Amino acid sequence: MDIMEKIYAQAAADPQRIAFPEATDQKILQAARECCDKGLIIPVLVGDVTQIRSAASEFGIGLDGMEFFDTADSAAVESLVSEYAQHNDSLSEKALAKRAARDSMYPALYLLEVGKVDAMFAGMTHTTGDVIQAGMLIIGLEDGIITPSSVGIAKIPGFNGSEGDLLCFGDSAVCVNPSPEELASIALAACDTVRDLLDWDPRCAMLSYSTDGSAESPLVDKVRQAIAIAHEARPEYKIDGEFQLDAAIDPRVAAKKVKRESEVAGKANIVIWPDLNVGNIGVKLVQFFSHADAYGPLLQGFRKIVCDCSRSAPVSELMGNIVMAAVRAQSKKKLNNF
Repeated sequence: MDIMEKIYAQAAADPQRIAFPEATDQKILQAARECCDKGLIIPVLVGDVTQIRSAASEFGIGLDGMEFFDTADSAAVESLVSEYAQHNDSLSEKALAKRAARDSMYPALYLLEVGKVDAMFAGMTHTTGDVIQAGMLIIGLEDGIITPSSVGIAKIPGFNGSEGDLLCFGDSAVCVNPSPEELASIALAACDTVRDLLDWDPRCAMLSYSTDGSAESPLVDKVRQAIAIAHEARPEYKIDGEFQLDAAIDPRVAAKKVKRESEVAGKANIVIWPDLNVGNIGVKLVQFFSHADAYGPLLQGFRKIVCDCSRSAPVSELMGNIVMAAVRAQSKKKLNNF
């Protein structure tokens, strides 16, 4: 069973309620329809229900088995705003209502915060910045995390690492030039995501052009500081470095370059780029030259599951990202109920 087959099976075992605030978009409706038909999730379509039904009819997509939150129902919106305000009083009910009237993503996030849905999925008509800004304001970050970030999973032909042909990368999409504190947050959030989604024991390598002091510069110092911060915050996680990529993932190279005991060197299943220049270039090199299958990027660091997708993504990719969101939501609920 490959990674996505396993994730699909896990989602089907306990379907989660996923809010879709872009419910008049054809690809979102199609992905929600197919996920619903396969018993993977319970879609909750958020928006003006009349407009949603009209769009679905135009596209020939049935809505049986789906649920709705009608943003045109003023009484329902007022009740939801009041309930959200009881959970979070940082914004006035008047301000919350104004945001709900302007953008369906806000009531979708209110539903998430009050526990009526398990994840929020957007990005087809909203930018990544829109999703992050709304998620920060309405949901907020996990304790100990100071920045949202992303993680991706690559299935790399010919790669034989500690998890076979799979390797996780962060952050390749959000944080441009993270500080040491932000870099530590990216690593911690990536460990959380990999644990929740894949049930791996995270082994996280912080990457640099230096391995264990082979070079000295402010760029290397930033990575070292991030490692120290991450260790202090979450000592239970295996986070190590600074490593060059080959020393992180190849045990033969690690044996030559890392002259100490390490639970990560040579067997990392997560690698953390030092900045977005490296992350963007690195991921595209992997995809272009190895023809890797990439899953994500998945937004991470929020208290609850807030998802963004690529506007160019085909329906099959949207379905994969939706199902991964569902599995992450399952794990979060189990941890919170523990």
